[in-house]
Amino acid sequence: MRQTFLALSEDKVTMHLWLLLLILAPGREQSGLAPKAFIHLTPPWSVNFDGEKVTLTCRDSNSPTRGDISWYYNDNLLKEESGEIQIMKTGYYKCKTKGSSLSDPVHVRFSSDWLILQASHPVFEGDYVYLRCRGRKEEDISEKIYYKDGEELGGNYNSDSITINSDSLDNSKYHCTASRRGFWGSRKETSKPIQIQVQELFPPPVLTASPSQPIEGSPVTLKCETWLPPEKSYIQLQFCFFREDQALGSGWSSSSGLQIPAIWSEDSRSYWCQAETVTHSTMKRSLKSQIRVQRVPVSDVNLEIQPPGGKLIEGENLVLICSVTKGTGTITFSWHREGTIRILEKKTQRSLSAELQIPTVKESDAGRYYCAADNIHGPILSTLITITVRIPVSRPVLTIRAPRAQAVVGDVVELRCEAWRGSPPILYQFYHEDATLGSSSAPSGRAASFNLSLTADHSGNYSCEADNGLGAQHSDKVILSVTVPSRSKIILITVGVISGLLIILVLAATAALVCKFKTQRKSGGLSATGIPSYSPNECQGPSLSKPFRTGTQEPTHSEPPVLMDLQPVYSNVNPGDSGLVYSEIWSIQRTKENLANSPRMHQEHEGLTVIYSELKKSHPDDSASQARSSDRAHDDDRENYENVPCASSALGH
Repeated sequence: MRQTFLALSEDKVTMHLWLLLLILAPGREQSGLAPKAFIHLTPPWSVNFDGEKVTLTCRDSNSPTRGDISWYYNDNLLKEESGEIQIMKTGYYKCKTKGSSLSDPVHVRFSSDWLILQASHPVFEGDYVYLRCRGRKEEDISEKIYYKDGEELGGNYNSDSITINSDSLDNSKYHCTASRRGFWGSRKETSKPIQIQVQELFPPPVLTASPSQPIEGSPVTLKCETWLPPEKSYIQLQFCFFREDQALGSGWSSSSGLQIPAIWSEDSRSYWCQAETVTHSTMKRSLKSQIRVQRVPVSDVNLEIQPPGGKLIEGENLVLICSVTKGTGTITFSWHREGTIRILEKKTQRSLSAELQIPTVKESDAGRYYCAADNIHGPILSTLITITVRIPVSRPVLTIRAPRAQAVVGDVVELRCEAWRGSPPILYQFYHEDATLGSSSAPSGRAASFNLSLTADHSGNYSCEADNGLGAQHSDKVILSVTVPSRSKIILITVGVISGLLIILVLAATAALVCKFKTQRKSGGLSATGIPSYSPNECQGPSLSKPFRTGTQEPTHSEPPVLMDLQPVYSNVNPGDSGLVYSEIWSIQRTKENLANSPRMHQEHEGLTVIYSELKKSHPDDSASQARSSDRAHDDDRENYENVPCASSALGH
């Protein structure tokens, strides 16, 4: 291209620069510019002898070419409108079809020289070029030699044509020499130098983005657009896309398009692409294009909770979901609790919603919550949502309050049921042997009471139940015993007291009588009844600390006047204890020996024994306490008489 521009006039150079600016103008997409037309030469040589004809054919990407065709000779429009024209004039030729843009100019030269150097046409980037040294009379020349920039190209001596790679052309000039034979002999001829016209295999690609100003988060399609001339349509190209200097996608691909699933504000950078042949012979890159991603501010921030309603039970999981209706790019979500400065949680992500989980909520988690969302344009707050946490009731404790230690019929007792934990209101129910007694509600929680007037049927197990709608809890059972005082028990207690008093009086009288008899008898003798006599100081009875032993003196008379049953004689023993009265009972046992030797029975004293009995006194004070406790009355009656384990001894032992 540069060689062509050097050979053009100043006006032609200006026109081509305008065309180049038109192609690369900012904002003009390649899809709006049709591919260039292409001129094909027959014969395929750009230099010919005068008088020869060259056929020019205009082609575009469509085959065959359709529509009107325009031809230009040195930038002047020709009248010909056909697809082919024949030329015999030196100059620059261009064409244009209805479906293409203006072709690159082709320079065709007609020479009057005797020796010319011809170059094949067209020559595309990466192609091989054929150079042919030709004389007007080919049979008269010999010893052809080819030169590049004045230096001989070795290895091509006397060749009709040579082949060189277009990549090595640069701005070099080529010519050839040959020996011409004539009647005068032989002389050396030299051609005029030529610069080889190398056409683009494909123009530099143009990168386009669709849409050109994408919204953040939306997909974008990149296109790397270029084209091949019809003669080179068989060549395969591959493409690669770049953001700044970083390759996108999987690198090189046969596709000229690349789709970015979502583009973000931080992707607002420079983009460009490259196209090359699969043989890597030709590579071209596009100009850089700036893609600016549009960010949409967040709006309509909403906070919702799971489970819905905001009423939770202690121990459940709470999920706070913060979402926005609109907003693109990276959004920062944060969760807050009213009255606290500390942020509960903060998450930054590319999504329209985020969630915060609070596992196992506690009573302290109750309150009002809100969230905020921000994508650089400033935080937007949601409305407040109230969270309540209800606590199931704990196991209640039942206590029974009675006016006395032992409840009796007619007492009024208080049943108090209390749950230490639980959200109000709490409904308490009271049970006696699983039968409902009644219920009581505690609007503010804690405890409730139930008063019960006791009857004879109220002995047994009592329990209570607490329920605040989150599950009922039962207390342990408490046993209540109700004493029932009866008429028979009261009479029995009264009779027992009177009987005890009479016994005490009888014993006291007997002891006084015995003591009187003893003082009238001599020491060691027996009374008329056969009871041993005592000295006056013996009337207080023997000590319980050692067994009572009878005297051993003989009676004054040898035989009793009459053999009769001896009656027991009672005397007080150790009456010093105010709470106890002991009686001393004497008896004479009848044995066969007694009957056989009755006159001496009083001398042997072997049948005489001592028995002690314990008699509890009854005081006037006791009757009142016995009336209050009918159960203890029976026990007192049984304790009026008890055997005292005193030692018994035979009289005269």
